[in-house]
This record gives sequence, structure tokens and C-alpha cells, in this order.
Amino acid sequence: MTQWKKRSKRGPTGKLIYAHRKKRRMEAGRDFFPATIGKPNAKAIRTRGGNQKRMIMVADTVNVVSDGKAMKAKIITVKDNAANMQFARRNILAKGSIIETDAGLAKITSRPGQDGTMNAILIEKKK
Repeated sequence: MTQWKKRSKRGPTGKLIYAHRKKRRMEAGRDFFPATIGKPNAKAIRTRGGNQKRMIMVADTVNVVSDGKAMKAKIITVKDNAANMQFARRNILAKGSIIETDAGLAKITSRPGQDGTMNAILIEKKK
């Protein structure tokens, strides 16, 4: 079901606020498709003005920055997510997630559903 990014129909006291117009396409949100771990897959989404976003659906590698140098690392699992503990249990990749890679623990700094890339900062090297 579509989520609408409109003002509430109720005021702070609970009174009914009448709509001054009908719904517009620009006010419609989109469904949540979480990025997970697996065989890489991404899709392009049309945005306002005819532009496009690349939305990562599934990923298996991440660009990790350590000591000012970038490298690709394979994602093993999601260890923690401060936003939602269910994301860690379901291996959902989101901004702020702590992931285990073959290089060590890393924190995701990009938004996979918005940016179309997976970037992270290494926070603990593998021993």
C-alpha cells in the first residue's frame, strides 16, 4: 500500500482539517525494499524530473576505506544495526549497519536504497 507524504487530516487538538486539493503523484512514497546479502542485483528508479536513482536490492561486496585507502571487501554478515535490531537478524544492509567483512568489522556510510553504492569505513581490522 502506498504511503502518502501529506499533511495529517487532523490538527493538534484533533479537529478535522479539510484538504485544499487532491493527492499528487509527487506526494506518493514508495514501498520499502531492503538491501540484503547475496548475488548482486540493482534496479533503476525514476525520480522527480525524469532523473534516476540506482537502488541496490542485493549486494555481496562493499567499498571499505581504511587508513585513507579504499579496497573491496566481501560481506559475510550484518552484526548490528542501531536503527532496528530486526535488520541485523534479517541481514538487511542499511546506513549505519555494522557488517562483518573479510577485512574486519565495518560501518556502512552510504544509503544502498538511494545511492546505488555500498561504502563503509573499517572500524576493526581482522586479526
